Amino acid sequence: ELDSLRLGSGWKIDELSKPQIIVESSYGHSHPGSAHLDKLMDEAGIGIKEKGGRAANYFVTDICDGEAQGHDGMNYSLVSRDIMAAMMEIHVKATPFDAGVFIASCDKSVPAHLMAIARLDMPAIFMPGGIMKAGPNLLTLEQIGTYSAQYERKEITEEQFMVYKRDACPDCGACSFMGTASTMQVMAEALGIALPGSALIPAHLPELKETARKAGEHALGLAREELKPSDIMTIQAFENAIMVHAAIAGSSNSLLHLPAIAHECGIELDLDMANAISEKTPNICHLAPAGSHYMEELNEAGGIYAVMKEIDKLGLLKTDIITCTGKTVAENIANAVNKNPDIIRHSDNPYSKTGGIAVLKGNLAPDSCVVKRSAVAPEMLVHSGPAKVYDCEEDAMAAINGGEIVDGDVVVIRYEGPKGGPGMREMLNPTSAIMGRGLGSTVALITDGRFSGATRGAAIGHVSPEAAVGGNIALIKNGDIIDIDIPANTINVRLSNEELEERRKAWTPREPKITTGYLARYASLVTSGNRGAVLEVKK
Repeated sequence: ELDSLRLGSGWKIDELSKPQIIVESSYGHSHPGSAHLDKLMDEAGIGIKEKGGRAANYFVTDICDGEAQGHDGMNYSLVSRDIMAAMMEIHVKATPFDAGVFIASCDKSVPAHLMAIARLDMPAIFMPGGIMKAGPNLLTLEQIGTYSAQYERKEITEEQFMVYKRDACPDCGACSFMGTASTMQVMAEALGIALPGSALIPAHLPELKETARKAGEHALGLAREELKPSDIMTIQAFENAIMVHAAIAGSSNSLLHLPAIAHECGIELDLDMANAISEKTPNICHLAPAGSHYMEELNEAGGIYAVMKEIDKLGLLKTDIITCTGKTVAENIANAVNKNPDIIRHSDNPYSKTGGIAVLKGNLAPDSCVVKRSAVAPEMLVHSGPAKVYDCEEDAMAAINGGEIVDGDVVVIRYEGPKGGPGMREMLNPTSAIMGRGLGSTVALITDGRFSGATRGAAIGHVSPEAAVGGNIALIKNGDIIDIDIPANTINVRLSNEELEERRKAWTPREPKITTGYLARYASLVTSGNRGAVLEVKK
């Protein structure tokens, strides 16, 4: 029956006996991260055909965090990651294929494709969708939040604001700063499941199409060699990815996605590993929004393999493991060159001796929380201040815009976690508003929600356990003093265990915000942020 259905779909009889390769992508006209992926699918198909295979195109269109920002759509953003992974599972399990090429370039679609690759464990390769170039004067989307706050305060005109909005996204691809989309493309290359040099190619360059064609060719090779993702995405590969993440100071959202991808590989990533690796791995790239360099500049400087080669100088990298090229990491990075030490600093001249991400623990977050330490002002690395507590993002935004937040405060936004949101909304608007009001070096923000890769400042997210399940963040009151010590990896509220227990007795679970539709089902299955917000059926 399959043969007849293939023929009815336009296949030729001689193609039925060829290796059949699924080419899956998040192509759609919904946003710049996906609008161009059909062209890469075509190129991958050409590569597959040239090597004697037959491609079949499938689609799981994603949504954009930027378009979901500031309204109820954000509840669906992280949720979409698991829906896309499930759809890809359905595509492959319902119709057999010999191998796959998976193409994506946005915040949730990249980890979704990587989760599917791991879950399916058939020969597969990930093809990044490229990087958007920066706009005039290196303008990027992450700056729009600040300009929006300035416009609201009438510090810039509507005409100026419209110019910024018009020029912030000049073409397709992952946003040109070190946000979640670009970080996750980098993670795919660091894991060895994407071709060398593929993570940071500007989307407008012909090189990206050429690489997509090579990805199609390599998919045939993986099928013939029976080299599977489980052979490539090992615990050692995840250690390499975390090292690269520390070196480039990637998005804090990666510490949601890497555990979720590892979970699909049968590997449980303990986030304490991130601190242990970060202690040894220097931060050698200072990329926007924390720094002044952009993804296209990192690509021109030698890309991720040049970063990995710098790490390898310290003897940290696991170099004897296999990658999707059929070669080891050592073989892949052998010819990598650091072409610009101003962009990729040498390992003996880092921005800091430790990596750009920190995992904090303490009585406020017994299971952990996460901060992008490289984006924190030096004077905020150690901070104590009174809590100002809000039970949703909207209330916090009203307080920030209303001038209620002052120097020294610690803004706490809770009931925004995976269950409480539901969907773990990102808090880009509150952090942008704090920065826009000039409070970025004096005010901290703590949440059981998450942050955009564009976030700057002392923004601490993924607090676990979350408020909705009775985590200690639910017990904090206005005026409680919170102590943050990022170098020591600690976060505590000045309350004794006895006081916390007394407050717990008085605490009652909140009624779910949403009780119908997919979000209600998601909330019933999702685990905490420290576990990657993966879905688990209760036994």
